[in-house]
Amino acid sequence: MRPVLLSSLRLMVVLAALLGLLYPFVTTTLGGALFPFQAEGSVLHDARGQAVGSALVGQSFEGAQYFHGRPSAVANDPMSVGGSNLAAGNGALRERAAQEADRLAARDGLVIGEIPVDLLAASGSGIDPHISPKAALVQVARVSQARGLTPETVKQAVEAATEYRGLLGEPAVNVLRLNLALAAMPSAGVTQDVR
Repeated sequence: MRPVLLSSLRLMVVLAALLGLLYPFVTTTLGGALFPFQAEGSVLHDARGQAVGSALVGQSFEGAQYFHGRPSAVANDPMSVGGSNLAAGNGALRERAAQEADRLAARDGLVIGEIPVDLLAASGSGIDPHISPKAALVQVARVSQARGLTPETVKQAVEAATEYRGLLGEPAVNVLRLNLALAAMPSAGVTQDVR
């Protein structure tokens, strides 16, 4: 009985050292060396070098000069990740989407039936930082007017901020990156703070 207990104890110590110390140390060190941006939280900085957010977490932007992301069931709080949990047939979801469509139509001068769905529906995580290029393009007129830039300049910024996620993924625009790019452009009397 004693030899079995000793060998079990030795195995436990070896596995604890390998899996509890060595493996996490190697993967953390390699991850930090090979992917430093991602290992540090994908933090984005403004023109002054101040951290303004993560490229992986959506933010709420107020004001006509900013592109706005998807609605969030958790107010874009990364500590409260989650969707609305309302089924597609739920009346409360339809009512919330209709109210959002009315608000967007009034704010951006859009036709309700032509509003991209990602501006009306929250993502499953509630913190998705991306919108479709179509959802960004419907906001160009408002943003260009508020920033004193030509619509063509703002469209070029949208195109430059369009990312292709994965080999077969659809194009998406990271809203924070786009707003940071616009904040770095000289414009007529617009506050350049992205926070």
